[in-house]
Amino acid sequence: MEKKNYSSSKLKAHVREMLLSEQFTYGCCFESYSPRLVLAVLFSMYFDSNQLLRWRAITATGSIVSKMADENMESARIVMRRLMWTLNDESGGIGWGSPEAMGEIMSRHRKLADEYNRILISYLMEDGNYLELEMLQRGALWALARLAGERPDLCIKAKGLIKPYFSSDDKEIKGIAAMISGILKEEEVLGELEALTSDETMIEFYENCEIKKLKLSNIAADSIIAIIK
Repeated sequence: MEKKNYSSSKLKAHVREMLLSEQFTYGCCFESYSPRLVLAVLFSMYFDSNQLLRWRAITATGSIVSKMADENMESARIVMRRLMWTLNDESGGIGWGSPEAMGEIMSRHRKLADEYNRILISYLMEDGNYLELEMLQRGALWALARLAGERPDLCIKAKGLIKPYFSSDDKEIKGIAAMISGILKEEEVLGELEALTSDETMIEFYENCEIKKLKLSNIAADSIIAIIK
């Protein structure tokens, strides 16, 4: 298929329009355009103030890179290494959106998940590549939840790493930690989950191409059921 040519500004406007469309789906991967150019636009949108746009850019990244991997694994590995680089202190950046993009990509492609799941898990390890900023912790936890939801067998090594996140002052961190605990059936955090069943705080969680509002108490209750049943 011949790739369409757009100026940088027109391509960005077109991608933005598609991401915010009511017809946007997980399968949207912009096949008519150069993956390299579209990915550059998507990466820039990880910093956008529009949260739905930001999240859908991450979803689209997963679509594009998983397709790239089917055709040329090394090109997909280059993208994964780029995302990892942004989380490295030497990059000079912060890496907003990079953990989430890694999790989305791995949830879509088994071979990439096999190769990079340990790197993602290491971002949650205090003796690993621990991410200190709470926003990055949110991202890494969301990525783990996304990967665990599709490939729980690759996330077993994360068991035992989630408990400390229940001590965070960040409610979204607690909420995502609670979700992961249910997926991985983490029995040792039942006490922490029980404590959250009385917390009526609402958090935002991106799922199925939409941002949902969920109660911590409901998340915790659902995870308890998943663990004990």
